[in-house]
Amino acid sequence: MTEPLVRIEAVSRRFGEIRALEQVSLEIRQGEFFALLGPSGCGKTTLLRILAGFEHPDSGSVTLDDADLLAVPPHRRPVNLMFQSYALFPHMNVAKNIAYGLEREHLPKAEIRERVDAVLATIGLTGLARRRPNQLSGGQRQRVALARAIVKRPRLLLLDEPLSALDKKVRAEMQLELKRLQHEVGITFVVVTHDQEEAMSLADRVAVLSEGRVRQIDAPVPLYERPADLFVADFIGANNLVTGMVGADGLQVPGVGVLPCPVPAAAVGRAATLAVRPERVRLGTEGGLAGVVRDVTFFGGTTRVAVDVTGLDRPLLATVAGATAVALGDKTRVDWSASDAMLLGND
Repeated sequence: MTEPLVRIEAVSRRFGEIRALEQVSLEIRQGEFFALLGPSGCGKTTLLRILAGFEHPDSGSVTLDDADLLAVPPHRRPVNLMFQSYALFPHMNVAKNIAYGLEREHLPKAEIRERVDAVLATIGLTGLARRRPNQLSGGQRQRVALARAIVKRPRLLLLDEPLSALDKKVRAEMQLELKRLQHEVGITFVVVTHDQEEAMSLADRVAVLSEGRVRQIDAPVPLYERPADLFVADFIGANNLVTGMVGADGLQVPGVGVLPCPVPAAAVGRAATLAVRPERVRLGTEGGLAGVVRDVTFFGGTTRVAVDVTGLDRPLLATVAGATAVALGDKTRVDWSASDAMLLGND
């Protein structure tokens, strides 16, 4: 396993009565794409600003290569931050924008030219070096901002909601571009985002934050398939969540029946929440729960069907491949295998 580049240990930060971070500990490995994911106000941007040097924690430690990062002023840290707005200089062309940081370090002109040309080739904008930002598309401006950040060859590149200003199609293209670029340049990337799909598609590992605390750190697949708690299960992707009492043969829900799920012996007799992903739910089975189709939403490759089941306070969701034969108002049945569900404690 790759050695950690950054270690964050028991970091806390408050702003008056607001708890932004509470005893946050995590490690970021050399060369990985790491995502800080969570809703607005969860502390992810505060943590990013601490890494950049724009905030200082009230307690805790942050090291980079086992050296105290908090003791290093922002302009001397081997860390670059790419802002959400890109912050390009409008009066400078692309090449000048990229070269700005190197010129401030008074590097030889030949070295600056060589590094700028190399990074322009990496981001695929060699032919646009003389254009100004207002002559570029949103995706191209994002590439220039990235190039300006990586041309200084930082150990750590921080990205604050880097794709939020792009439309959906360009954002999908730039997700692929960011991943390719990160692998090519070999710099450790840390991205802050509230977009689950963005985090899951970009990152090698994701830290999910809520109310200033880390709820789970994992790779995208186990994070999706084995959420650590109710918050993660509800925040990461769509999920069917049903509360009841654990019995020997499943989750007992008053007015509904017994729902299939694995039952750990220690959980019997306790209140719990069953979680089952929509793609694991089957429609039109002979067994299962009877319901009425409340909504059908076609997404092209898949269809999301919402089914009202008597006794449940919200519809069960099922995702099926392609189009579906069921329509609004149809009676149907929903079911899933016990092994496709999981139980989560209610504490």
